[in-house]
Amino acid sequence: MAKYDLTARIAPNLDRHLVFPLLEFLQERQMYPDEAILKAKIELLNHTNMVDYAMDIHKSLYHTEDVPQDMVERRAEVVARLKALEEGAAPLIAFLQNPNAVQELRADKQHNLQMLNDRYQIGPDQIEALYQYAKFQFECGNYSGAADYLYQYRALCTNSERSLSALWGKLAAEILMQNWDIALEELNRLKEIIDSKSFSSPLNQVQSRIWLMHWSLFIFFNHDNGRTQIIDLFNQDKYLNAIQTNAPHLLRYLATAFVVNKRRRPQFKDFIKVIQQEQYSNEDPITQFLASVYVHYDFDAAQKKMKECEEVILNDPFLGKRVEEGNFSTIPMRDEFLENARLFIFETYCRIHQRIDMGVLAEKLNLNIEEAERWIVNLIRTSKLDAKIDSKTGTVIMEPSQPNVYEQLIDHTKALSGRTYKLVGQLLEHAQTQQSAAR
Repeated sequence: MAKYDLTARIAPNLDRHLVFPLLEFLQERQMYPDEAILKAKIELLNHTNMVDYAMDIHKSLYHTEDVPQDMVERRAEVVARLKALEEGAAPLIAFLQNPNAVQELRADKQHNLQMLNDRYQIGPDQIEALYQYAKFQFECGNYSGAADYLYQYRALCTNSERSLSALWGKLAAEILMQNWDIALEELNRLKEIIDSKSFSSPLNQVQSRIWLMHWSLFIFFNHDNGRTQIIDLFNQDKYLNAIQTNAPHLLRYLATAFVVNKRRRPQFKDFIKVIQQEQYSNEDPITQFLASVYVHYDFDAAQKKMKECEEVILNDPFLGKRVEEGNFSTIPMRDEFLENARLFIFETYCRIHQRIDMGVLAEKLNLNIEEAERWIVNLIRTSKLDAKIDSKTGTVIMEPSQPNVYEQLIDHTKALSGRTYKLVGQLLEHAQTQQSAAR
C-alpha cells in the first residue's frame, strides 16, 4: 500500500528528528526495502549531530565495522563544540541548578535579568549561550536535556522570535519523549501565539498553521482525548482553509476522527461538504469512502473502499498504532473505524429505503441472518432510526419520518449564532489590522 503512503508529503512539514519515528514504522511494516529506509535515515542524520547513530546505521547498511573517516572527524567536531557550548552556558546552568538561587526569580522578566546581571554577572551572552546549548543538545538527540533548557530559556528570553523558536523545539522534544500531556499543552500554547501574532506575510501564518497541524498528528493519535481535539483544531475555518489550500492529504486524519468520534456528529454534515468539494483532487480511500456513502450513495463502492481503508490504516504511522494485550496485538483505530463505517453504511442505506431485505443487509455486514437481526435491533434501539423488523417477511421496515419543527428551529438558530460569531471575528480582525497599519 505504498501508493497511499503520505510520508513524502508529511516529512517536509516536520522537524528532521520527527521523521525518524515515521521511518521506523515504515521499516517495521516492510513497506519499502530495508536498504532504502537505512539510506533515508543516514540522509537525515547528516543534518543532525547524532553521529553515533549514523555510524550504527552505516554499519548495518554496508555490513561492516568500519566507518568513513569523515564520520570520525565529524564526531570529534561535535564533542568539541558541545564542550565549548557547555562552558559558555555553565554560569547560568549552575544558577538554575541551585534551588535557593532559583527562588529569587519572579514573574517579571526584566527584574530577573537585572537581578542575574547584578548578583551573578549573568547577562545576555550567557542567556544566548543557554539557547545554543539547548539547541545543540536537541540535535545530539538528548531531548530530555533540551526540553529542560528550552523551558528555562523561555522564562528569561525577551526576544519574541527566539522564544517562539524555543517553543517549537520544546514541542518537538516532548513529542519525541512521548510526553503527550505536556506536548498538548505546548501545542495549545503555540497555537495561541500563531493565531494572535502579527506575521510579515499571511502566507507565513498559513505555513505555521500547516506545520502545527502536521506536528499535532503525533499528539492527537496518542493522547486519550486526541480524537476530539483534532476535530476542534483542524475543523476551524482558518485551519480547514489551510488544509484545503496547501495540505489536502491531512483530510485523511480529520475524516478518520469524524468516523470514530460520535460526539462530533453535528459538525459532520459541514465536513461532508468539504469532502464533496475535494473528492476529485484528493484520492484517499478514507475520504472516498465518505464520498461514496454521503455524496454518491454508492454502497457497493463504499464496501470496496472499506477494504482499502483497512489497508490504509494498517500502514499509516499515525493510524496504525498497535496495542499489545498479553499475547495478542490489536490495532484499535482499525477496529473502531470498520465498526463505525458499517454503521454509516447501514444508517444511510436505511434512510433512503422504506423496506430492506434482511439477507441483503446481512451480506453487506458480513453476518448471518440471526446475527444481523440482533445487531439491527440493537442499532434501532440506540439510534434515531424509526424502524421495525418484520420477521415473517425477513425485512426491515422504515417508518416515514416527519421533520420536527422545533429541532429545525434550533438548528437554524445555532447556524445563525455560528455565522454571527464568525462575522464578529472577521470585523475585529479587520479592525486590528487597520490599527496596526496606522501605527
